[in-house]
Amino acid sequence: MKTTTTFQTTIKTYLDQRAADDTLFAKSYAKEGKNIGDCITYILNTVQKSGCNGFADEEIYSMAVHYYDEDKIEIKPRKSCEVIVNYKTGDKVKLSESEIESAKRKAMEEVTQQAIKAMRAKPKKREPKPTEQDAKAPQQAKQSSLF
Repeated sequence: MKTTTTFQTTIKTYLDQRAADDTLFAKSYAKEGKNIGDCITYILNTVQKSGCNGFADEEIYSMAVHYYDEDKIEIKPRKSCEVIVNYKTGDKVKLSESEIESAKRKAMEEVTQQAIKAMRAKPKKREPKPTEQDAKAPQQAKQSSLF
C-alpha cells in the first residue's frame, strides 16, 4: 500500500528538523539500512497493532524516532489502512493531481449514491388539505337539532 506523500513529507520534515537540532539523533537518523519508507511502515503497523484510531502528533513522531534509534526493529508488510493528517491553522494542504482526482471521484460517487437512495425511497403520503366544507363539518356536528 502506498501512503500519501503528505503523511510521508510531514514525518520526514519533522525528522529532518530533529536531526538538525539534536546531534545524537542525527547519528541514528543517518544509520545505513534505515529509510523513510520503512519508518512509515513501522508507524502504520504500530498504530494498527494498538487498536486505537487517533494519536497525538507527538506519539506518531516518537514512533518515527524510535524506528531510527532501535537497531533491531522488524518491518512487517503493511496492511491496508487510511491515514489522516491534521494541520495547524495557517498550514496549507498541497494535494497531488491523483489525490485531487480521487477526491473528486469519491465525492461524485457519494452524491450519486445519495440521489439513488432518495429516488428509491418511498414517497411520504401527504394528507390532503382540508377544504372549506371539511372545516365546517365539525361545527355542524356539534350543533344540536331541535327536531
